[in-house]
Formats: sequence, C-alpha cells, structure tokens
Amino acid sequence: MPTEVIMPKVDMDMASGKIMSWHIAEGEFVAKGEPLFDIETDKAAMEIESPADGFLHHTASEGMQIPIGTPCAWLYAKGEEIGDQPKPFAGADDGKSEVIFDEPSGGRDVLEKGAVTDELPTQELSIEFYDVGKVRATPRARSLSTEEGLNIADVTGTGPRGRVQAKDIKDAIEARISKSAPSIAPAMFRPETGSLAVSRSKGGNGKPIVLIHGFASDSTSWAPLEASLRSQPLIRIDLPGHGKSPKLRIESFGDLVKEVRRVFDGLGIDSCHLVGHSLGGAVSLALADTRPKSLSSLTLISPAGLGPDINGAALHGICSANRAESLGPWLRSLVANEDIITDSYIRLAMSSRSEPNLRAAQMALADVMFPDGVQAFDLRAALNRLDVPTRIIWGKQDAIIPWKHALRAQGRVGLHLFEKIGHMPQIECGEEVALIMKSYL
Repeated sequence: MPTEVIMPKVDMDMASGKIMSWHIAEGEFVAKGEPLFDIETDKAAMEIESPADGFLHHTASEGMQIPIGTPCAWLYAKGEEIGDQPKPFAGADDGKSEVIFDEPSGGRDVLEKGAVTDELPTQELSIEFYDVGKVRATPRARSLSTEEGLNIADVTGTGPRGRVQAKDIKDAIEARISKSAPSIAPAMFRPETGSLAVSRSKGGNGKPIVLIHGFASDSTSWAPLEASLRSQPLIRIDLPGHGKSPKLRIESFGDLVKEVRRVFDGLGIDSCHLVGHSLGGAVSLALADTRPKSLSSLTLISPAGLGPDINGAALHGICSANRAESLGPWLRSLVANEDIITDSYIRLAMSSRSEPNLRAAQMALADVMFPDGVQAFDLRAALNRLDVPTRIIWGKQDAIIPWKHALRAQGRVGLHLFEKIGHMPQIECGEEVALIMKSYL
C-alpha cells in the first residue's frame, strides 16, 4: 500500500496549509527526511520533510489549500503498482473539511469534500493553477529575491523542474556584487564538519546546569550569570557557527535540534538543569520535549519559538556588521540600558566576529531560522506538553522578541518579568536570574 503524505499541523491555529512548491517531481524517488514540499500558513512558509522512502505520485497541485490531516500525495515503494489516483483527500476529519483551490485571478472555488469526490472526475483536480504566468521558486528564494531587490524571473533555477532555489538567488547576488565591486564582495558561507563545542566549569557539586546561548552569541555570554552559580557544575554548548563550534550547514530548525541533541545525549549525565536563551531557549524547549527524563528543571530566558515576531533588522545588522562602528548600535538594541554596552565591549565582540566565514555561517542560519524577519518554527505545542518544572524569564523592554509571547504558556509554567530589562536578562540582571534559578536547584 502506498504511504500517504499528510498535510501536517505546524501551527496551533492552523486549519490548512497551501502547497507552495514540490521539491521532488512526480515519479521521482525521495528518501525519508529529505525536503519534500513547501507550505505556507498564515504565519510563515515552512519546508516539510518526506515521512518515508518512496516514489512520489498523485500530488496535490501547487497553490492548493489543503486541510490539515488530509493526504496531499502518495509515496509508492519500488516495484509497487501505480494505480489510479486514490480518492482525493479521503479520510480527513469527518468529511466536513474543505478543499480550496487558489486561482491566478485571486478567485477561488470552495468545494465540500463529498462534492469533490462524488461529482467531479478525478482528473479535474490535477489542473495546476499556481504556475500560470509565475516563476517556480521556493519560499526562501522568493524572500531572498525580494530582500535584495532581485527580479526572480531573471534567475535560472537549478531545482526540480527548473525551480529557483535559495542557492540560485545567493549565486545571482554574488555575481551581481562581483560584477559591480569585486573588491568588496562578501564572503560566501563555506560549511565545515565536526561536533559542537562543549566546555565545563571546574568544581561544583550536585546536578549540572547545561547552558545553551542565543543567536549570534556564544558561551562567554553566560559569564555574568555564572558568577552566582559557582556551586553547581556548569556545562556550556556552543551552537553551530558560534563560539568554538564548527560552522555546520543547518537546513531547518529540526536539523539544528538534532545536532544539539546528539551532543546533549553524549554528555554522560543522568539529569540536569537546562537553561537556554533566545534561539538557545527554543532549542532547550525542543530538548525538553524529547528528553524530559533527563531534566530536573527548565529555564527559558527570552526564548524564541513562542510566536512569529522577531526583530529581523537587528539580526541582519549583527550578522552583516564587519566593524565595531556598525556593530555597536545593534548590540545596544539588545539591552534596555545602553550604557552597559561599552565601546570596549563592542570592540571585544567585533574581534570575536572578525572571521568572514563565521558571519556568513550565522547569516545562513538566520535565513533558515528567521526568513523574512519572522520565526519559522512554532514550539507552543511543545511548551504545553512540558511535565518538568519550568519558568520563563523575560525583560519587558525586549526589543528583539516581544515578551508577551510568554503569555501563551500554561499556568503551571512560572513567569518572571522584569521592568527596564531588555533581551539579555542574564547580563542585565544576572544576580536576579540566578536567584530564580536557585529555587529549583
């Protein structure tokens, strides 16, 4: 029997998703876990992986709005007979869901599933509206072309069926820059291999505290907090492309979590207190969702993953800055009291970011995690599944991620809000954060 490819629920409020583009052509083989298609929801565009190995057949048309839980394609094993297209969207919900077709004109036909399957011939459902007069491209490629003012119709696609991919846009941008100013062309990301860097403090008793820093930071950012936690063993993990970790190519949030989980599983500890900040907070939440028995407590500081909003301009500014003068204003946007970000601090931060490939790696990671200046992953469902003691710590003057995202947590999650504190509570009020953490140690 063929494997159904089901429209997944990637957003708590999601009722359906639009098929933006297929990465695999009809009849081609795809391996489990490889990118299969892109969907668009009300909040973001996301890449969906294949649920199994197989040959792709009977795909829903690009541009079609598919209810969650409904088949949008089928995967056949090698040698398996490819019969007629299965009954369109059979088995979804209780038969009351809608199948919506988006036409180029902007109009749409909304058909009850029963009417589609009983009154219309199957072949009428395979008409592709999406490609009429449009360039085939992935959502990431479209966002990059818009951001750079590049006409996507002028870019040659190298993906399946000529689809324009993010790499095609980046190559076109590089070519444009090289043509106009070869001497200042930015460095392109050169991926590395290897395991993520782990560092440990000396001394301390009891269960260790595992710390995962945020985007464009590194393990040294925990120093102000560590001064108040010296009684405990501390273990720090550097994210890919940060600190001493290799600059890995990360294709999705799930890919990022997989790399950190591999290191976490290899720490050789039975249980720990897990602490994550910003993007590291999102990774920590995902770890807690899959490794709950390994945690005694979870502390999330200004975590990502609880809503779509994020200050994309600040992230881009930090990634692209190649001198202290351009980095300083963005670093000061991370805190409520700009005086704590001194000129010497900025110069030190810039010296750690002087390598072009590090900046390029972080820019590539930002493009995956925060395309079009939004968070491309939603962890609210994971937050509501938590069964370990958890608290969220946030500054009410956070200019990077809105603190009100924390209000989506259930009542059993402790919430600690600080006035006149920005995105970096562990630096801005480290002693206060440590006092909260110690109540769980």
